[in-house]
Amino acid sequence: MAFNKIAVLGLGKVGHLAAELLHEAGFTVTGIDTRALPGAPFPTQVADLTTATGLQDALKGQQAVLSCLPYHLNIGVSSAAHALGLHYFDLTEDVPTTRHIRELAKTAKGVMAPQCGLAPGFVGIVAADLAHQFDKVRSIRLRVGALPQNPTGLLAYAFNWSPEGVVNEYLNDCEVIEEGVLKTVSAMEWLETIYVDGMQLEAFTTSGGLGTMCETFAGVIENLDYKTMRYPGHMALMNFFFHELLMRENRADAGRILTHAKPPVDADVVYFHVAAEGWQNGQLHRHEFVRSYYPLQIGGKSRTAIAWTTSASVVAVIEMVRAGALPLQGFIKQEEIPLAPYLATQTGNYYNIGHRSRR
Repeated sequence: MAFNKIAVLGLGKVGHLAAELLHEAGFTVTGIDTRALPGAPFPTQVADLTTATGLQDALKGQQAVLSCLPYHLNIGVSSAAHALGLHYFDLTEDVPTTRHIRELAKTAKGVMAPQCGLAPGFVGIVAADLAHQFDKVRSIRLRVGALPQNPTGLLAYAFNWSPEGVVNEYLNDCEVIEEGVLKTVSAMEWLETIYVDGMQLEAFTTSGGLGTMCETFAGVIENLDYKTMRYPGHMALMNFFFHELLMRENRADAGRILTHAKPPVDADVVYFHVAAEGWQNGQLHRHEFVRSYYPLQIGGKSRTAIAWTTSASVVAVIEMVRAGALPLQGFIKQEEIPLAPYLATQTGNYYNIGHRSRR
C-alpha cells in the first residue's frame, strides 16, 4: 500500500521534529497531541490518545501513523493502526510491546515497524552493515550514550530522553548472545571502559537496545550485546538508587525523582560505538563505526543531538517504505534495513553531516 498521508502522535521535542522532517520530505502530515500546539508548519489536532475509540477517530483518513508517545501507549496505537489497515511506525524500546506488534504484523495490511529510533533502530542498521562485510562474523558490540556535553554532579547525567524509557532500560532484563548461547542477563552489569573521540566512558548492559537482533543472529554469531554508555561512576550510583534504596519497586516515582534532579539540557551529545569482528578471506578483522553526534540547526532552530538522531532515524525508514525500498507489508526488522540507501534519504543524510568522527 503506497502512502503519503501520515499522522504523528505525541508532539514533544522528538515527535514535533519528526513531524517537521516528514513535512519537509513531502509527506502530508497531521500532528496529534492531547494539548493544542499552535504555530506548527503542519496541521495539528487535539485528541484523546489513551482509548481505542479516541485513537480510531483520530486516525480515520490517514494512511500511516508514527507514534512518539510513551511506550506503554503503543499497544493501543498499534492495535488501532492494524484495525484501520495503516502503516505503523514507532520508537519503542519495550520488548513486550514489540512482541504484541509482531503478532499484529502477521495479519497486517501495511507495514508494522516498531523500534525505529536510535537504539534500537539506527544502531542495529549500522551493526548489520558491519556484520555483512565479513565472510563469517564472530561478534557484534553495540554501544550508545546520550549525555550532557558538560556534566555536573556525581551522576553526570541529564534526562534528555523519556524518564520512563530510561528506567525501563535500567531495570528490565537484557537479551544477549554469549559464546553462541542466547540468554538474558541483568541490566547494569558487564561494566567496561570505552573511549569515543578520546572521551573516557563506561558501558553496561541495558534492556531493549538490540531489538530483534538476537533472534536474527542466533546460531550465526558467538557474541552479541548492547550496552549504554555513561560517564564513569554512573552505573554504581544508579544501582544504589534502584536496588539498595529499593526504588525499583516504584518506577514512576523513580523517574520523577531523577528528572527533577537532572533535568534536560540543550548542550548534549550522542556517543555511538559499534564494532564487529569476523573473517574476510581467511583473515580475522575488526570493523568499527564510531561517532559523536552534536546538536544541529534544523528548520532554523537548534535541535538537541538526541532529538534529531531519534527523529531522523524513524523518518528515514518511513521515506524508504514510501519509496518502495522496503516492504510495504508485514514486520520490518531494523537489521534488515540497508545502511547506504538509508543514509541516502533526505532525512538520513543528517547522519552524514551531523557528526564528528574519530580519525
